[in-house]
Amino acid sequence: MAKLETGNVPVSGDFEKELESIIARFEKEKHSFYALARVYIHHQDMEDLFYRSIIRLHDEARKRKKAHSATRIFLEECQKLSEQPSFSSDDDPFHAFHHLGSADKEAVALVYLKGCDQDEAARILDIPLDEVKSRLFSGIRKLRESMGNGPEVEGCHDYQKHYLDYLGRTMDRPEKVDFEIHIYHCRDCQEDLASFQEVTLALTELAEEAHLPADVMERVRIRLDQREAERKKRRKKRKSILLSFAGVFVLLIVTGFITGGFSHLYYSYTEGDEQLRAILQHDLGERMDLEAESDGVKITIRSVVADDVQTLVFYEVEDLKGENRYMMNPYEGVTIENEYDVMKRDQQSGFYSPPRDQETLHNYKKNVYRGTISLLPVSVDEGTIKLQIARLMQLPDDPATGEFGGGEMRFAEGGWSFDIPFEKKPSRVHKLDKKMEVAGIPVRLDQMTIAPTATVLEYSFQEREKNGRIDMMTFEAIESEDKKWKADQFGGMMYGGASDNEGWNSFKTAFDTLYFDDPKNVTIRFGSAHLYVKDQKIIELDVNEGLPDTIEYLGNTITIDDIKIGSPTQVTLTHALSKDRIYDSVNYLYYSTKDEEEQYSLGVSGGDGILMDKDGKKYEPGSFEFEKIEQPRYFETEQTIDFYNEGGAEDVMPTELVIDGYTTTKYLDDQVKVKLD
Repeated sequence: MAKLETGNVPVSGDFEKELESIIARFEKEKHSFYALARVYIHHQDMEDLFYRSIIRLHDEARKRKKAHSATRIFLEECQKLSEQPSFSSDDDPFHAFHHLGSADKEAVALVYLKGCDQDEAARILDIPLDEVKSRLFSGIRKLRESMGNGPEVEGCHDYQKHYLDYLGRTMDRPEKVDFEIHIYHCRDCQEDLASFQEVTLALTELAEEAHLPADVMERVRIRLDQREAERKKRRKKRKSILLSFAGVFVLLIVTGFITGGFSHLYYSYTEGDEQLRAILQHDLGERMDLEAESDGVKITIRSVVADDVQTLVFYEVEDLKGENRYMMNPYEGVTIENEYDVMKRDQQSGFYSPPRDQETLHNYKKNVYRGTISLLPVSVDEGTIKLQIARLMQLPDDPATGEFGGGEMRFAEGGWSFDIPFEKKPSRVHKLDKKMEVAGIPVRLDQMTIAPTATVLEYSFQEREKNGRIDMMTFEAIESEDKKWKADQFGGMMYGGASDNEGWNSFKTAFDTLYFDDPKNVTIRFGSAHLYVKDQKIIELDVNEGLPDTIEYLGNTITIDDIKIGSPTQVTLTHALSKDRIYDSVNYLYYSTKDEEEQYSLGVSGGDGILMDKDGKKYEPGSFEFEKIEQPRYFETEQTIDFYNEGGAEDVMPTELVIDGYTTTKYLDDQVKVKLD
């Protein structure tokens, strides 16, 4: 049932606490999980099983969808691993389960090995309770036969269905009395029931004797710690890169997308239906028109194209009860049930899916939105994407201003499900191996992937941490003699992680696709480099001195406007802005010793900035068109710095603020010719 809600876009919770909670759950139930797993796999696969299950549960728990069962995820991972070839000995106490079909096996394993009750098993398997009972009866009877415990006669059919409820002590009293009276007088049922009891007792004993060796969880913990350390390393790098990225594009995204300074960039990705038309004309996709409705909001999946760089879904949303336009947000309310089966989970990059200009799509209906959503590339050649949508984002009431009625973003909650078939389309991959220097930094063009939905350039540059580094590089376009393919301003910087131990960091940038043109020689034009330069300066802070106070940094005036002592303590700064200002923004440190680093932290909670072109002309938020500005730079002008006491609740009394260095933008004239063999 779709329901309109308003509010801010939620931010994910504490990553580490969520993970610790999940690990604690598996630690607490490790022996019963182990018993369940032994039905499917051998001991040597346990470490991978627990590791994969914890990671998957953590990933899925942080998405907006129904609550996830740890047992269900663990069972699914067991079943995946059991598909791999394995050898089992007759001496293995779990060998008898190999004689069961998959449906009977999972029911028996959940109830008698994991210890779930029948209702819980029904929820995990998403089947009716009667179906669980039927599978349990069938499974126990087959196990009885494989164990050689079957009686020469069978009990009465009308009473057999009560065997397991009676043995499990879950029968209602009237039925129990009637059952016991019958058993007392029926010898066949007595023998039949006794043989069932023998099997269930054997299963209970098997579960009680199953103990996961301690070293398994220890090794899992080590792998999780290593993964977390690597994640923090990547996050630190991304944070540095994104700070630089924000310097130029913060108003492009925030002002243009939310506050509506310009309608043209609000609807940026304006290839229109031409993109879908080209794909259909070249037999790279087909019309689907898959529909799902939830309380007056209908979603139609029009087509899908899967290739090596992304999975692009074309869709339409229609408000059947009002005149609202809704779009999908891949980071909020959109999940893929079988993501681990069909998507490349190790992909380090992704495409942003901004709103599309409806007029260029010839859509003038106020209650209909046509858009695309970019998902991860697929990992298999063909299959089905099980797409679940729980939340849609409403587009502004006035597209010309981008403003929402009431000032808050709005959402529609509901439930839309699709099974989307796909067939992966081929791409052309060209090895480049071009090396050069850009802005004094070694740069390497590694590879170009030309796919139906986009062209992706993979490149690397080498850090020089001592005096500075390059945080980000943009490209302008790829050109041939008669055509130009622009860089995607939203997907133009995708971090790929460190590629080797020599300080090379790999990135990807996306362009309009060259797939339908197939040029043999092209020129790649660079756009800009966003540099970090280390240049320290200590700002003395004294709450007893009169404010405002001023200092000089790189020939520019910084004013300390206010200091508010508390937890956190806040320092408000203003940066003067002239045409010749060297830096875009500055990076701060608080601590000067290791002890202070561990006790205190620093953050920026507020601020403002100005866009300025190369001639010094300034543009206020909401009054510019970004594409028309020549060599724009975003300069921070106001900042609120927060000082936190990580060691307690006491007020922070800072005595100094350290400028560690600054970021600056350099526009480039560099270009390189590339032959596409």
